[in-house]
Amino acid sequence: MSTIRKLTAGFFVTTLAASLAVSPALAAGGALKGSDGSAKGNITVTAAPKGVVLRIEASGLTPGWHGVHFHEKGDCSDPKFTSAGGHVHGVTPVVHGLLNAEANDSGDLPNIHVGADGKATVELYSTLVLLNTGGALPGLLDADGSALVIHANPDDYKTQPIGGAGDRVACAVIR
Repeated sequence: MSTIRKLTAGFFVTTLAASLAVSPALAAGGALKGSDGSAKGNITVTAAPKGVVLRIEASGLTPGWHGVHFHEKGDCSDPKFTSAGGHVHGVTPVVHGLLNAEANDSGDLPNIHVGADGKATVELYSTLVLLNTGGALPGLLDADGSALVIHANPDDYKTQPIGGAGDRVACAVIR
């Protein structure tokens, strides 16, 4: 018996329902919520051969550029989303920044742009993490899970520790 889950128009992933508990996940996702607890959209993270594809469908955000990062804990329980911990990383000390030659921060992602209507739909590819554990890169679905956090400001890709991205304004637990 198999199930088919539609991820995007024209793209399907087929999994054996009976083997989901013992096989690595092909996709994970979660509901994106604001600091006031309101619904802000959804995310889907799909395993790729050398990383993950992240799809964000968000609304109700401030127009403009926003930093986005994978965070180390699957916990968005407090209003400031500090329960999600720091960025996903494989080594310490962590050096942030996609434009930093010394960077080793696996949670780094490109900024997203939110339109004047407060909406953003984007797909990003990251080769810095894997969906599942057991590889050379950090796995998002490790023992304590992970989260996707959207910040108030854009990431400058250099400044420590989060690129000047500011407050955490939306969060989704990756399940």
